[in-house]
Amino acid sequence: MSDPVICFGQQPCGFFPKRFFYAKVLTARRLQREIGGRIVYFCHDSDHDYRETTTPLRDLKTGDLKRLNFDHLGKLQKKYAPLYAKRIRDDWQEKTARLLPCFVPPALVAIFRSVRADTVAGFCLEMYRRLGLLEGMEVVRSGDPGVREKAIDVTDFYVDLLYEDELVRARCREGRLTLHRGGDEYLEIPWREPRKESISPARDTRLRWMQSVVHCTHYVAGASEMQYLNRAETPEITFVERDAIEKSHESLVDYPSLTDGSVRSDAAVR
Repeated sequence: MSDPVICFGQQPCGFFPKRFFYAKVLTARRLQREIGGRIVYFCHDSDHDYRETTTPLRDLKTGDLKRLNFDHLGKLQKKYAPLYAKRIRDDWQEKTARLLPCFVPPALVAIFRSVRADTVAGFCLEMYRRLGLLEGMEVVRSGDPGVREKAIDVTDFYVDLLYEDELVRARCREGRLTLHRGGDEYLEIPWREPRKESISPARDTRLRWMQSVVHCTHYVAGASEMQYLNRAETPEITFVERDAIEKSHESLVDYPSLTDGSVRSDAAVR
């Protein structure tokens, strides 16, 4: 028997990650202590929804909740570029750093200022590393062409391609490429034959596609994932629902030690 491979998947979910992401990390680490093996974070950085990286922060004095996000280079890129390709405005980091003392301790502001990245996914991943969240884990990115080349073929997928000089993520269905404008409105863009390295899966094909690369034995899933995942497709995987955590959709900003990058203990999970 090979050693266990414990996997969890998540889009970049804010420059300070959501607490549900942290709960997945803690659950994976708990499993590792119990059964051994290694942990893989499957980063869905090919997702294009800019709302995923909204970062909710509470004012330290008033407790009011404010939602911050990246400033993107243009509307087309903001709405349709995959997260690994969404470029950040040059002045965004400094402007945001000036706001952060209202919401987080000085040490977190310093970590934020220290990150160097041009894209949304790159910035989030580097923050998570510097916060100590990814220590000892392997990170596999869905936007990596090498990962896409190794993955199985799927029938329901998105294609990354150039449109009006921007890289966009278009849905491929029945020989048509479309961008979702909202509601029932779609923009059809000129067809071109998808290349394997440009393809990423849709929600319902994501699990099998990921598994064909990661070959995990255990998968840590959020409550919503457990509802839509077709677990019968991957009977070799043991599914584990992530541990509950308070204020799951707020950002993780309460670290007991900010100097050595350590993260909170399991006592933070309820």
